[in-house]
Amino acid sequence: MSRNTLLHGRTGTCVAALLITTSLLLSGCGAGGGSAEAQAAEKDPKAAKAVDAVPVEAVAATRRAVAASYTGTAALEARAESQVVAKTSGVALAVLVEEGQPVRAGQPLVRLDPDRARLAVAQSEAQMRKLENSYQRAQKLVGQQMVSTADVDQLRFDLDNARAQYRLATLELSYTTVVAPISGVIASRSIKTGNFVQINTPIFRIIDNSRLEATLNVPERELATLRPGQPVTLVADALPGKSFPGTVDRIAPVVDSGSGTFRVVSGFGEDATGLQPGMFGRIRIDYDQRTDALVIPRLALLDDGEPAVFRVRAGKVARVPVKLGYAEGPWVEIREGLAEGDQVVTAGKVALRDGTAVQVIGAKPAATVAKAAPAKAENRQ
Repeated sequence: MSRNTLLHGRTGTCVAALLITTSLLLSGCGAGGGSAEAQAAEKDPKAAKAVDAVPVEAVAATRRAVAASYTGTAALEARAESQVVAKTSGVALAVLVEEGQPVRAGQPLVRLDPDRARLAVAQSEAQMRKLENSYQRAQKLVGQQMVSTADVDQLRFDLDNARAQYRLATLELSYTTVVAPISGVIASRSIKTGNFVQINTPIFRIIDNSRLEATLNVPERELATLRPGQPVTLVADALPGKSFPGTVDRIAPVVDSGSGTFRVVSGFGEDATGLQPGMFGRIRIDYDQRTDALVIPRLALLDDGEPAVFRVRAGKVARVPVKLGYAEGPWVEIREGLAEGDQVVTAGKVALRDGTAVQVIGAKPAATVAKAAPAKAENRQ
């Protein structure tokens, strides 16, 4: 064998080996180039559909009590309030109460200097006594015709006037002791011992906080639904976590033509411990109630016009129009369109369309359940 022939044979063998190695490398790269999801999709088409499902949160329609109510905000006011004023002038000798102190009607609050008033009483009393004696003597003499009837009548008139002056002076003396016109609590005091008080000067403010009121200006469309005696619930911002029961006390018989509203006054009594006049509260008046209403969360309603929800069935959603009833807090009543137990989407609605495949968060995918069933059957065999 010649040398050229030997070299040619070795070269052919090397080329063949190189081609085999290259083909093996290419086939290996092609086998590992696809994703796990793609391989799973080729083996199981149901898994590919599960990957495309939109994750959502859903809640089943349930039954519970729901009330129809009107809500509003208002400030609390004391049912009775009084500005105490001095009915006479004088120096305050003693201030007998302080702010925050409870008082009764007729209880003394301030004692003013009574000296001038006492002198006026003594003066009017002396004049009255003098005229009483003169009148009595004239009555004895008129029978003896020593005094004319006209003189007796004049003495009687003067005596009546003196008696009135005496009663007026006595009344002025009583004004030197300022008393509480109503029962309640001293809300403010604007006088100190030793101050000179002018007549008709406000010196105290008394509020009766045993009964608090809140006034709502309600639109006229609610006039037919509200009436006295309906239950009221108040929540005050200053007392979080607490609610206070009350009732509708009275309703204005007329509608204000300027605002188109009417006044509804609610009262809160002994159960309103902790409430104070001036507090701001949120008020709810319940005017009807259904004890077994079909309800869903408000979050399930779509914001695209007519009331509707996305109902979940067999892994897909359908847009279902609904007829709404009463609404209370986070719940809304469904009168038509759904049945008890129907699942409605509450989160993830933006990405949905009618017929979109969905996966309810917290629920097992249908493909997983289908695979799990044969596996359990094999284990039993």
